Amino acid sequence: MRRARTPMIGAVADDLTGATDLALTLSRGGTLSRGGMRVRQVVGVPDDTTVLAGADAMVVALKSRTIAAAEAMSQSVAAAERLLDAGAQQLVFKYCSTFDSTDDGNIGPVIEALLELLGEDRTIACPAFPTNARTVYKGHLFVGDALLSDSDMKDHPLTPMRDANLVRVLQRQTRLPVSLIDIATVRNGADALRDAFHRTRGIAVVDALEESDLHAIGEAARDLKLVTGGSGVAIGLPRNFALNPARDAAASARLPEGRAIVLAGSCSETTRRQVAAALGSGMPGFRVDPLALADGKVRPRDAVKFARDAAPHAVPLVYASDRPDAVRSVQEKLGRERAGALVEDFLSETAAGLAEGGFDRIMVAGGESSGAVIGRLGITALDVGSEIDPGVPWMLTSRNGRPMALALKSGNFGADDIFMSAWDKLK
Repeated sequence: MRRARTPMIGAVADDLTGATDLALTLSRGGTLSRGGMRVRQVVGVPDDTTVLAGADAMVVALKSRTIAAAEAMSQSVAAAERLLDAGAQQLVFKYCSTFDSTDDGNIGPVIEALLELLGEDRTIACPAFPTNARTVYKGHLFVGDALLSDSDMKDHPLTPMRDANLVRVLQRQTRLPVSLIDIATVRNGADALRDAFHRTRGIAVVDALEESDLHAIGEAARDLKLVTGGSGVAIGLPRNFALNPARDAAASARLPEGRAIVLAGSCSETTRRQVAAALGSGMPGFRVDPLALADGKVRPRDAVKFARDAAPHAVPLVYASDRPDAVRSVQEKLGRERAGALVEDFLSETAAGLAEGGFDRIMVAGGESSGAVIGRLGITALDVGSEIDPGVPWMLTSRNGRPMALALKSGNFGADDIFMSAWDKLK
């Protein structure tokens, strides 16, 4: 009997959409990396290591981005311990390419906890993802041509980002020293970078402007026990491991043939453009008003009925996306946590009702919404399918013996027409 491979890379992601983004990067299916890694993504800390059979890399998706720092540390360490037990040679801590975190949260504390677990005193932090216009220069994070603090992330309802200097942001979160490895050192090549990594104590924020910079960073990070950043930092990691050519496991998976639905909980500017484009194209839409949910005027069964009554070949859109001022107004009336929970519960119950009625191709926009939907559907493991847009893959799984395809999209990712174009990519 052929011995099952143990994972070469074990990754802990702080939300579900980020985990799928990383899984795509590490797998053969993504356009950014042809590393040939067989990737298995699981939701939550797995009970045992049997789910790792045949994997080169395993990505554990948590929902720890906005919870209390102590709980985020506990969950992340538990996931890392399971990955190490399974034989992982290198750990990756994946967070958002816009470094979503308040001064009290969670990136710095989790990095500290993982370094302590490993008995290490150094790592890097690089959220750059140039393909999606996230770059780091002189330690400052840019979204397109704008500093992070000038982007729409400054008004994020959960993690408003009002300082683009990652050295400053991270130093406020951690007791470890935080330093900068700038673009000049990165451009000197992997050997110079490796020397800089070895001189690091604590956390080094690393500049990256182009994909070639990320390949150099990945090569230089060969000896680091812990690498942290966005999915882009993993582009160069698979080349550090001797891999046999691997058949993409997802290629032979059965594809679902039922109906399709889009559920949008994100209120990011990107998702709002996508919603507007979809409605403008004629996609039937059902708007979710949190105040109506709180009053009991709208229930999941209403959205389920709306979707089922749509034309058989139509793709209905159920959305709670709204402008920042409208979101703030709702949060002032309901409280931030209650407003978010109402929307997440509504979308997840809607997904469950539709899944029972033959909707087995589901796109979800927003990390919190994706986590709620996956949890309600009871899905614990997914394989990477085809890429829709950079950072957004189809994920293939099964439920009650039937194939299901899920696209779990970060609110900030995807082209404006993604709600219409995704379905052709699944074919």
